[in-house]
Amino acid sequence: MTQEELFKKLVAHCKEYGFVFPSSEIYDGLGAVYDYGQNGVELKNNIKRYWWDSMVKLHENIVGIDAAIFMHPKTWEASGHVSAFNDPLIDNKDSKKRYRADVLIEDWLAKQDEKIEKEVEKARKRFGESFDEAKYRETSPRVAETAAKRDEVHKRFADALNANDLAELRQIIVDCEIACPISGTRNWTEVRQFNLMFSTQMGSTAEGANTIYLRPETAQGIFVNFLNVQKTGRMKIPFGIAQIGKAFRNEIVARQFIFRMREFEQMEMQFFVRPGTEMKWWNEWKNTRMAWHRALGFGDDDYRFHDHDKLAHYANAATDIEYNFPFGFKEVEGIHSRTDFDLGSHQKFSGKKLQYFDPETGESYVPYVVETSIGVDRMFLQVMSAAYTEQTLEGGDSRVVLKFPPALAPVKVAVLPLVKKDGMPEVAQKIVDLLKYDYNVVYDEKDSVGKRYRRQDAVGTPFCVTVDGQTLEDGTVTIRHRDTMAQERVKIESLHAMVDEECSYRKLFRTLNL
Repeated sequence: MTQEELFKKLVAHCKEYGFVFPSSEIYDGLGAVYDYGQNGVELKNNIKRYWWDSMVKLHENIVGIDAAIFMHPKTWEASGHVSAFNDPLIDNKDSKKRYRADVLIEDWLAKQDEKIEKEVEKARKRFGESFDEAKYRETSPRVAETAAKRDEVHKRFADALNANDLAELRQIIVDCEIACPISGTRNWTEVRQFNLMFSTQMGSTAEGANTIYLRPETAQGIFVNFLNVQKTGRMKIPFGIAQIGKAFRNEIVARQFIFRMREFEQMEMQFFVRPGTEMKWWNEWKNTRMAWHRALGFGDDDYRFHDHDKLAHYANAATDIEYNFPFGFKEVEGIHSRTDFDLGSHQKFSGKKLQYFDPETGESYVPYVVETSIGVDRMFLQVMSAAYTEQTLEGGDSRVVLKFPPALAPVKVAVLPLVKKDGMPEVAQKIVDLLKYDYNVVYDEKDSVGKRYRRQDAVGTPFCVTVDGQTLEDGTVTIRHRDTMAQERVKIESLHAMVDEECSYRKLFRTLNL
């Protein structure tokens, strides 16, 4: 099965089992907008809780806010979004499809990396245990040729981005013979910039309305509240402000399911530090955030750092944490050193001082900022991609199982009476009542127990509890473990402790060492 086929199966699974639906589907949907179903919203909320609690509860110097989506229009002038929040777009004249020029080139670079890895794997199989990978990479003419070409294009690409040279971006696409995935032709237009902000009107009449924007990021709500939080919370630098909220971008090239959408949710934390210490904190937050991702247990090798070729106008350092999705390594989280650009710019545009008096040094200054920013929807897709597993079982049977970390699973326990009689449903309902105040629990009595197990595997439920005849005699139930499918008899009164041990966030947090 190809990675593309796997991804199509994952998207279909999301719809079939109540995770993600196309928005307004009865009206044929709305491009790059999706709704979260009954299981999707639970998973999404659990991801947000894992992030929020690890930021706000585990760090004594980080607090949270919830800023409004609408902000004064001057905010976006100060932040640079009005003048500089653009994507370089290019059209294929034959397919009439529009693409981001930088993404086309990035995909080409990724293919060169794949070529090199395939050559290395071929050699590894050919030479067996005697294979010296480092030496082969240095001496193989094929690897050297591909690497040299890739490095040359990468340098041109980075230079073009930093110089905002749209003509050079197009020339790279032409020189690399990059074709449109739809038409297969290389009949490209010029590259041009497109602003991504949605605008709307605020006012009682059209004539008197003001143009305002739906926020394209949540960070500015934190920056304009910097002094409010610092003074009311008596916060001392270094400290952070966290926020989870919606953002909106008029993505022309929305693709790959919920990976890139027009309405999305962000989890951001802005960490305010003394000027001159920002690189130390940037490196610390890189390591902290990578540990947060790897604590989920999806495999350390499927994560990597990717430093930016082009720094944003506000940054002096930037890297992404990328995950190996079915469509390749892509960004899940960004860690940026934003300098004092944001607070300094808002200070200039508003005419209000946004400075911090440091009691340790006796001086006032505009703090520098280190940002960590995750797209909730991308994180959702990353968790789904990592958890989705197709297994062939003994006897030729098969199952699809979502191997979520138990704390993130939408449903923690499914309670199943063996039959719908003999008092078993009543006992099962009592077990639901025992657990439901602390965990999301479902009751299921339809079909055979085997079919019910498969349904729960498909939504990632860690535990299935079956009530049978023996339960009525000795108060024990069968508990089935999702990943191993192992079953054991346990007392009803011990269920809560078992579920708590496996499904609480404590188990994840202990690995973070915060």
